[in-house]
Amino acid sequence: MKLMIASDIHGSAYYCEKLINAYNKEKPDKLVLLGDILYHGPRNDLPKDYAPKRVIELLNAISEHIICIRGNCDTEVDQMVLNISVLSESVYLFVDGITFFAAHGHNYNEHSLPKLSKGTVFLNGHTHVPVYRKHDEYIYINCGSVSIPKENSEHTYLIYENGVIHFKNLSGEVYDSRSIK
Repeated sequence: MKLMIASDIHGSAYYCEKLINAYNKEKPDKLVLLGDILYHGPRNDLPKDYAPKRVIELLNAISEHIICIRGNCDTEVDQMVLNISVLSESVYLFVDGITFFAAHGHNYNEHSLPKLSKGTVFLNGHTHVPVYRKHDEYIYINCGSVSIPKENSEHTYLIYENGVIHFKNLSGEVYDSRSIK
């Protein structure tokens, strides 16, 4: 199974369109969104082409392929306009014999861990900074941000396929790959 993993669109139609273009090129089985879909939040600058209604259209068009986690900027009103569930705080995915635990990062993160079984791949967004860190019991991966990257990182998403995580920019260029098996 091939997964595309992204986070922190923050209502940017410009970067959501780039993500959807990458999605169409990558052809993953599922797009996993780790939260902060429509609203930019009080701590972030307004992202380029802030147009949540356009983001709604883009995501609703492929809703049957999306798994979504609630971010700290996502609310019940977002659920009223999106055809995807946006209110789950976390989700477990079981792919190719690997357990993935996905959460936005504002509640569960490296400093506030959920119960994880040994070997779990823990996916986060929230900080807008891509990270891969192997711990004794789990692997921590942050996919960065689609629209508002921080700490001089790129606009990013991840591809998981055949036991490998690829960090990619929105042009589809791989800038890091890591085995997680």
